[in-house]
Amino acid sequence: MSESANTMVRNTTSRNLKAHKTDAKRSVRQGRADDAWQRMGLRRLRQSRKIPAADCVAHSFGEVREFLVRTPCKSLDRIVFVVGDDQGNAAVVSVAWVEFRNRSTAWKFQRLEDRHGTGDIRPLGSSLLGMHDIEFTGHHYNAEPRGTTLTIAEAETISGTYSADDLDTITEVAALLPRP
Repeated sequence: MSESANTMVRNTTSRNLKAHKTDAKRSVRQGRADDAWQRMGLRRLRQSRKIPAADCVAHSFGEVREFLVRTPCKSLDRIVFVVGDDQGNAAVVSVAWVEFRNRSTAWKFQRLEDRHGTGDIRPLGSSLLGMHDIEFTGHHYNAEPRGTTLTIAEAETISGTYSADDLDTITEVAALLPRP
């Protein structure tokens, strides 16, 4: 396939994911996650069990860790899963739910999390799914506040070709997932 044909395939995939993002978000807000992925032409291929942690500091790094040392979280739950399509494209998605004692602290934490390069809550690795481990770059990231909880989603391509827009769209939907 020529480079222009590859670009055209990637752009079509991206347009399709973005075109259905609003409907997918509506579905996930209504508690229908599998329907949300289907609306974008994806399906959940594998998922880890929920991994709870009482100590957010131990699962963080950088300025995020420093923030959590000064302002402890109330709880942390994480999952990792894979979504993919029928063309062999697949992305690994890590989601973390970080709960604080009040909304103000969650908001301050989000302001720090939203700045690239300030550290992170460590995403769960794809090795939990029996796959080679993927390094999450933080480039395909979305955070969604809900009361005292901040949901953080990150995604990376593990096979095929997802554009940056595709991965960003996937994280926008994943950040709306209800806490397990």
